[in-house]
Amino acid sequence: MYRFLLTPRWWGINVFVLLAIPFCVFMGSWQLSRFEGRVQEHRASTAQAASDEREQARPLARMLPVDKNTSGRRVTASGRYGRQLLVPGRELDGRSGFYVLTLLRTDSGRALPVVRGWLPGKADPAKAPAPPAGVVTVTGALQASETPGDNGVGARGGLPAGQTGAISSASLVNLVPYRLYDAWVTLDRADAGMKAVPATAPDGTGLDLKAFQNLGYTGEWFVFAGFVVFMWFRLLRREVEFQRDAALGLVPERHQEPEQDDASTPTTV
Repeated sequence: MYRFLLTPRWWGINVFVLLAIPFCVFMGSWQLSRFEGRVQEHRASTAQAASDEREQARPLARMLPVDKNTSGRRVTASGRYGRQLLVPGRELDGRSGFYVLTLLRTDSGRALPVVRGWLPGKADPAKAPAPPAGVVTVTGALQASETPGDNGVGARGGLPAGQTGAISSASLVNLVPYRLYDAWVTLDRADAGMKAVPATAPDGTGLDLKAFQNLGYTGEWFVFAGFVVFMWFRLLRREVEFQRDAALGLVPERHQEPEQDDASTPTTV
């Protein structure tokens, strides 16, 4: 009864199933490993953030360039404050406000963007405290340049003078007359009248939307594998039923030859 499995049509179906199921299982397992990797990175970054708060600050130059290992680490730098900018549309503790960003001109000849704190409400230069004068030493968490779309950073354009949408060297290079570090620092303790801005985890280490997309793709690939198996058994069952009906002479009408009526058969003279 199952000799039909050796026909060319069923050879094609069987080969497709034998290739599709392992492929779906492999892709599902790969997506699951991506999600598990992000979970591990999230745990590691959380533990690192807790230890960063207790570790001794290191000189800025020793922690550059910023990567997953150095992001969030405490650094120290000295210099004189220069140009000050505001970063609107930033939330803290569920409230909308803005960052006060001041460029620290160091002895290296480059300027380090320093987030001195956060203030509620709309960005207003009159609300932002003036930076300390003279040589200062800052201590805070090292952060990588922001990218619009990540960590709630909006790709805003057309901002008023003295404001920037993202804290990055690419955005600031056209706003300030300094050579810039490709990094920024958020102070451990905000200057008077402002709240300190907590450090953010490096990109790709948190349980963000991309992480849960990996988990969703995992389920989809395993569902695809199950669907392939289900359809193969369904086709097999239908073929077996047809073979059984054919053996009993119960072939469906669409498989029968049309019968000719003798009365309608033309006769030759």
